Amino acid sequence: MTYKTAHLVNAHTVEIKHPKKEFFYIIRVLEDTIINVKISNTHQITLPTYTITPYDTPLPYEGLSRYHTQGFTLPQFNLEENNDAIIIETNQLRLVCDKQRLKFYWLQKDMDGIFQPIFNDRPTQAYKSDIADNHSTCHYISREIDDKYFGLGEKSGLVNKHGDRYRMLNIDAMGYSAKNTDPLYKHIPFYITYKPSNQMSYGIYYDDYQQSLFDLGKELDNYHGYYRYYETDADFLDYYVIGGTKIKDVTRQFSQLTGRPTVFPSWSASYSGSTMQYTDEPHSQERLSQFLNDCQKHEINVRSFHLSSGYTSIDDKRYVFNWNYDKFPNPKEFGKTFTNNNVEVVANIKPSLMLNHPLLDEVLAFDGFIKNEHGDPLKIQFWDDEGYYLDFTNPKTIEWWQHQVKTKLLDNHINCTWNDNNEFEIWDAHAQVHSFNTEHTNFNDYRAIMPLLMSKASRDIQIQETGTTTPYVISRSGCAGMSKYVQTWTGDNNTSWESLKYNNYMAQGLSLSGVHNFGHDIGGFSGPKPDPELFLRWVQNGIFYPRFSIHSWNSDQTVNEPWMHTEVLEEVKTAMHLHERLIPYFDQLQQESHNNFIPIVRPTFLEFEDDSQTLEDYETWLLGSDMLVSPVVEPGQTTKAIYLPQNGKGWINFFTKERYDGGQYIQLAIQQDTIPIFMQKDSKIPMYANDLEQVELISFE
Repeated sequence: MTYKTAHLVNAHTVEIKHPKKEFFYIIRVLEDTIINVKISNTHQITLPTYTITPYDTPLPYEGLSRYHTQGFTLPQFNLEENNDAIIIETNQLRLVCDKQRLKFYWLQKDMDGIFQPIFNDRPTQAYKSDIADNHSTCHYISREIDDKYFGLGEKSGLVNKHGDRYRMLNIDAMGYSAKNTDPLYKHIPFYITYKPSNQMSYGIYYDDYQQSLFDLGKELDNYHGYYRYYETDADFLDYYVIGGTKIKDVTRQFSQLTGRPTVFPSWSASYSGSTMQYTDEPHSQERLSQFLNDCQKHEINVRSFHLSSGYTSIDDKRYVFNWNYDKFPNPKEFGKTFTNNNVEVVANIKPSLMLNHPLLDEVLAFDGFIKNEHGDPLKIQFWDDEGYYLDFTNPKTIEWWQHQVKTKLLDNHINCTWNDNNEFEIWDAHAQVHSFNTEHTNFNDYRAIMPLLMSKASRDIQIQETGTTTPYVISRSGCAGMSKYVQTWTGDNNTSWESLKYNNYMAQGLSLSGVHNFGHDIGGFSGPKPDPELFLRWVQNGIFYPRFSIHSWNSDQTVNEPWMHTEVLEEVKTAMHLHERLIPYFDQLQQESHNNFIPIVRPTFLEFEDDSQTLEDYETWLLGSDMLVSPVVEPGQTTKAIYLPQNGKGWINFFTKERYDGGQYIQLAIQQDTIPIFMQKDSKIPMYANDLEQVELISFE
């Protein structure tokens, strides 16, 4: 068949050229439910992708071609062209291109097999080519008043992002407000739209690592009607439309698209001790031994300790991979003491070297730092001093980094890495990287994926040296697909009731964005120590996350520890013991995430979307498919209204075994030891017995 405007490049790719300007539109049909659109003023986008790694697609450090098809089924599709339109149709999606204005209209089959509209390019000025040659790269699309927008990774505010504007940029936001602060630590330009008008869902992912902006209805312009938009510093658009009649289908496919979530050792879900203060003390090794004794004294099970960067200090500065032998006279003995007690040490490592770092000359010798436009190492602000960022697009930097991890950590019985402060805050638009000797040497092309490369380098040497296929690696910053390699947490939150409440909202968005294994700093990281009530509620909340760490850097020099408030110590211990009993359930959910690409922490609408109230009430959420939790997140609360979704079976109180019908609000009396948990009737979950040795299958009938 002959097409006037559309050109069939191959069996899965259609090319359309702008009739007046030098813009190319490449449309790739990858699945019945996934269509990729690339728009650029060059025929090929040569910058590699690091996030499109379907299922188990290997990711080399150099990245992959943006045109690769590994992991895709590449289904047959229909292509038609008439005088007005080009139509691309799969079994699930239909894309109609208005030939006169080069605007796209997207439709998806509903449950009855009828195509329904889901969104379209804004009829007026949708792309840079419609606006001005000097306008930012952008994508303006339609918006309906009652649309609901979920995702964008780790973002502040409510679960439904409609009406908000967000900047996509990795930044070190210590003490952030979980309600208002933006941007934060992670860069995941993906969100899901739910359309109440036809009960359809779909996702859009922009494979872009530059600083960008999402406006999801905050802006209003009389000339254009209701719209939303994406704007980026990149010089191309590369977006994926992901269909799915249910929200659960969309989030599963996004996780599949960006790579299989890895599995971590079972112990990684257990309590992990941590605080900045211990390693800032002059005799840190002794202080950490005392922590183990305190855990034994209070009968608290601990399986790991996050070792903050004070172990690398010289005076009051941090020097990655530099052991302070005054604080830690014998690092190998220290590591061995912990592993002998069945506690893994997770050592903090950072991607910057201070200007007077003892190892600075080693890296300068092979040109391993990010550089300025003149080819000199780029001086940057890092913590309270200046330094240079390591360039993880340089193979020699990766080799040097892995040597340090091996000799300074792994050889000292420290088998795990905590990749921290890796937001790569570089504000020089002309900063240069090695880029594996490719033409793309501008740092901003790699900004969002630099944390991924750092974490991959750490993980690879851990696998090589320890022999495990499931090493424990944690990273604060990251991008789409980070779950391939790391566990994470929601950064350095503020100590407040607001953080407690809004971090749970943040968790739901992060889970929908392909990041499944994470937690929060329990008690709050930044600020004065939490009072007894706030600390207890934080612990009772944190037990439902697969990363359970009490971590702090309190402004009053105190330390958040399980035993910090004797008046709530028994309730804290009870909650922590329940968390430990749930480890087999977390193991099961990890496997479900790994095998089926389903989140561990889930909004209730992920399982009960047909109950419209779940799309309005985000106070309760699910751990797996069967456990509904509604932690107490308000001070002085004596009763709490809890919505139990309509599930056709009913719900059972985890503790009292009282039964309730679904589809209703109940009022639950709240006391100091109350942890609201409800199980789906007829569900079963594995749990440890009270001795934390035998696994039992607990039934709720």
